[in-house]
Amino acid sequence: MAQNHQWALDFMHGTLYCGKRFGTLNVEDEATRECLAIEVDTSLPAGRVVRTLEYLKEERGLPKQLRVDNDPERISAQLVRNT
Repeated sequence: MAQNHQWALDFMHGTLYCGKRFGTLNVEDEATRECLAIEVDTSLPAGRVVRTLEYLKEERGLPKQLRVDNDPERISAQLVRNT
């Protein structure tokens, strides 16, 4: 697999010591295992995911494929509207 062929979008969740929940969005190039972006916040709505991908598009172009293992329904409608 070549660089920029497929990116993985992975959503992770955790809890701070004080009990407040947070989430991360990790974007990784699956060929090079390079971490392209990490977004961390208490809320990661679809618009924020799209903005992250738009930023990466400007920096390095988009991949041929995106792989989303969990929460694909969170961003699928937004991605379709922005393509």
